[in-house]
Amino acid sequence: MKQPLKFSELVAVGLMLFALFFGAGNMIFPPALGQGAGSDIWIALFGFIVSGVGLPLLGVIVIALRGGDLNELAGHIHPIFALVFGSIIYLCLGVFVSVPRTATVAYEMAVAPFLSESLANQSMLLVAFSFMYFILTFYLALNPSKLIDRIGKLLTPILLSIIVIIVIKALMTPMGEFGEATEAYASPLFKGFIDGYFTLDGLAALVFGNVVIVSLRERGITNQKSIAKITIFAAFIAAAGLLVVYVALAFLGASSVSLGMGANGGVILTNVVNHLFGNVGLMLLGVAIACACLTTSVGIVAACGTFFSTRVFPNASYKQVVLVFCMAAFFVANIGLTQLNAMALPILIAIYPIGIVLIMLSLVEHYVRVPVSVYVCGMIGAFFISIFDAVKSANFSIGKAESLLANIPLFDVGMGWLVPAIIGMIIGYMLSVMKKTA
Repeated sequence: MKQPLKFSELVAVGLMLFALFFGAGNMIFPPALGQGAGSDIWIALFGFIVSGVGLPLLGVIVIALRGGDLNELAGHIHPIFALVFGSIIYLCLGVFVSVPRTATVAYEMAVAPFLSESLANQSMLLVAFSFMYFILTFYLALNPSKLIDRIGKLLTPILLSIIVIIVIKALMTPMGEFGEATEAYASPLFKGFIDGYFTLDGLAALVFGNVVIVSLRERGITNQKSIAKITIFAAFIAAAGLLVVYVALAFLGASSVSLGMGANGGVILTNVVNHLFGNVGLMLLGVAIACACLTTSVGIVAACGTFFSTRVFPNASYKQVVLVFCMAAFFVANIGLTQLNAMALPILIAIYPIGIVLIMLSLVEHYVRVPVSVYVCGMIGAFFISIFDAVKSANFSIGKAESLLANIPLFDVGMGWLVPAIIGMIIGYMLSVMKKTA
């Protein structure tokens, strides 16, 4: 029987999970939140931490307790739902959002700042960079059993060290006072919560939890209870790392108003680091971004390869699926970051509430039996409202429906799906009781 992991190995697993979570979006969204929220930063940051740290933590815990399989987790509701919802999550992460974004952000923050403006805007340079980027992603993702050594023990400490250096310098030489909250943060708590969506970690937790479990099994650990304990331990390490880094990056953003309001988190970070360190700082930032992007890219592609080669296309090999995902992500990445985010936003707004309902009810299910009708009705309630939010985010009119939906609690702050989801769960429970007594 495989001997228990040493404490240093447990920490390495946690660092690997942290590195998988902490990608391009995680690096750029907290500074934008900090600058936008201004004096209300701590309220907004609390909302961000709930969705950006709390949900991923619960997601990994649920996966660990339920055996590490998203298909099994969603299959509890219905096999077709499991296949469709699982495929949407993996496609969103691997093709339409996360992985292409890692390549584009890595280029724009680690390469473009060191080029002339005319040269940086040459599309062929992005093509060449992303081509090499995905060759490296493909190579690293071919053997997921080595993810712990390659990511947890090497790239993550580099990333954390660079962030620590930047924050310490910012504390030693303060940039200025916090500004006033912008109009977007009129409701800082809920705005911060929704900002946490765009890290994608709430959904990614249903994927990354399985990456950890597969890695542990590859290392010879087969006892399910041991796997669950190690995975949950790793989840808390990753969550603690995310919490500390988010607070630090949000602080950098909030204290940088004197440098000018940045169009996005990437610009804000670039301004901060350039102010504190000059060109050397920009190089440090570029290394940090490259590490964060690459680790996330490798983890997601590896998870996509496992899912699609076993659940969707069983006749395809893991290597073939990984190759296809790298090729698809390469083409999508060259659309451009702005267009890519605009394309992905409606999809995320539509499916995120479904993921939240699934995570929360699955956690309850571990202790108390939850009827399938509660899952189904709760998700229907959430999706019915979130689909309207998705249509609005795509700049399409929803006509008279908007005035009706405005009467739903929290709809004006982007959380209108919450009450219908709860009502749906109650209806689902009543249906299950009626079915038993019939």
